Amino acid sequence: MAREFTHFSAVELARLIRTKKASPFEVTQAHLEAIEKLNPAVNAFCTVAAEKALVWAREAEAAVKKRVRLGALHGVPVAIKDLTPTAGIRTTWGSALFRDHVPTEDAEVVRRLKAAGAIVLGKTNTPEFGAGANTVNKVFGATRNPWNTALSASGSTGGGAAALAARMAPLAEGTDFGGSLRTPAAFCGVVGLRTTAGLVPKHPAALPWHDQSVAGPMARSAEDCALLLDAMTGLSGKSPLSVPAPWKSALERLAKARNLKGLRLAYAPDIAGIGVDEEIERICRTAACDLRAAGAAVEEIEINLADGRDAFLALRGEAMVGNHLERLERIGELGDNLAGNIRAGLSLTVSDIARAERKRAEIWHRWRALFESYDLVLTPTAPVPPFPVERNYPEVIAGRKMQTYIDWIGPTFLVSLAALPAASVPAGLSAAKLPVGLQIVGPRFSEPAILTVAKFVEAAHPIGAPPNCA
Repeated sequence: MAREFTHFSAVELARLIRTKKASPFEVTQAHLEAIEKLNPAVNAFCTVAAEKALVWAREAEAAVKKRVRLGALHGVPVAIKDLTPTAGIRTTWGSALFRDHVPTEDAEVVRRLKAAGAIVLGKTNTPEFGAGANTVNKVFGATRNPWNTALSASGSTGGGAAALAARMAPLAEGTDFGGSLRTPAAFCGVVGLRTTAGLVPKHPAALPWHDQSVAGPMARSAEDCALLLDAMTGLSGKSPLSVPAPWKSALERLAKARNLKGLRLAYAPDIAGIGVDEEIERICRTAACDLRAAGAAVEEIEINLADGRDAFLALRGEAMVGNHLERLERIGELGDNLAGNIRAGLSLTVSDIARAERKRAEIWHRWRALFESYDLVLTPTAPVPPFPVERNYPEVIAGRKMQTYIDWIGPTFLVSLAALPAASVPAGLSAAKLPVGLQIVGPRFSEPAILTVAKFVEAAHPIGAPPNCA
C-alpha cells in the first residue's frame, strides 16, 4: 500500500489518517521513498528533511492514538518552496549567497501548515530569489518536467509543481508574482492558485505592503488545493495586508457544488497580445466551452491588456530593488536574471513609477468592468508548451520576438498587475502528451468560485500521471 499512498489525494490521505486506516509515519515514509527514487531525475526537491519529517510523523502518529483533536492536514506531507523560511531546514532562496543558510524561525505560512498537522518533507527548487520562469539556479541546477525530463517545469514554483506531478508530495506551498504558481502548474499538469493579496499572510517580507507577490497553494486537484488554502488563510497581526477569508471553508464550498448553473464565464484566447500556440488555444477553448454541460454560460470575448506590460516591468523592477537593497553592492554575484531585474529597477525615475501606477489603475478598472458582466474569465495559462530545460525562455512566439525573459508569461503577469486571484488547472494533454493549463481569473476573494470551476474542468478532462510516475 506504500506506493498507493503517494497516489492518493491529500483529502483522502487526511481521511485515512483520521480514521486510523493509515499512519502518518507510513504515509511520510512512502513519500520519502518516492523522493529517493524519483528526485534524482527531476530535481524537484533541493533539500530533503527526511529525519525531521519522520520524527514529526511519529509525533503525529502518537497524537492520533491519543485521540486528541486533529488539524485538517494532520499527518499529510507538504513541500515548501525554497523562498519560504523553514526553522531548522536549509533555505537558500536558490542563491549561492545563502547556500548554507538555516533559518531559526518558520515563515508564518509554514507555522500555519504545521499547526494544521502537516509534515514538512523539505524544500523545493526555485530560480534565484524567484527571478525566472524556468526553475534553474547555480546552487542546485535545473528542475525537470516529470512528463518529459528534457523539458522545463517552468518557474518559479517549478520544484513544487514537479514534486506534485511526480507523486513525491501531495501538497506544495508556493509564491506567485508574475505567474510563479500558475505557469509551473500548467507545464506540469497540476493546480496552482494565486491568492488575493492578504488572504495568506506573508511574513517575513522585505516589502510587506507589496500586493503583487503572494503565497498560495499548489496540488494535484482543485479539492486538494482548497484543503491547503483553508490551512493557509486567516488574519495575522504580522502582515499589514492581512485579511480574514470571507468564507468558512473553501473545501466545503467545493464539496457542495453540484453544477455551474447561473455562472457567467468569458473565454479570452490571448489577453497578452503575444500569440498563443494553436494546439494550446484549441485545448483551452474546448475545456472552457465544455463547461456549458455543467450549466455555465460561456461566451468568447476579446481582451488585449498588452499595454500593461511596461507598467508591470517597471513595478517589478521597483520591487526587486526594494527586496535586495542590502545586496546592491554584491549585484555582480547574482545571476543574470535577478541582476538584470535589479538594474532595470535602479534605472527607473519617479515619473516612470508614477506612470506605471496610473497604467496599473487603468488595467484594474478594465478587469473590474469585465467582472460586472462575467463572474470569471478563462484564458490559456501559458502561450507555449514546455520548452527545453536548457533554454532560459522561449525567445519567439507566433513569429514575434520576446523583448525580455518574462514577456512570454504576459498572460499571467497581466493578472498579477491588477492583484487578482487566478488558478491554472489542467485542461488536457497535447499530441505530445504534455499538459496544457487553463487559467481561471476572478475578482478579489473569488477563490472558492475559481476552484469550483477548476474542479469541473479537471473532471471533464482528466490527464492522469506522467508515464514514469503512473
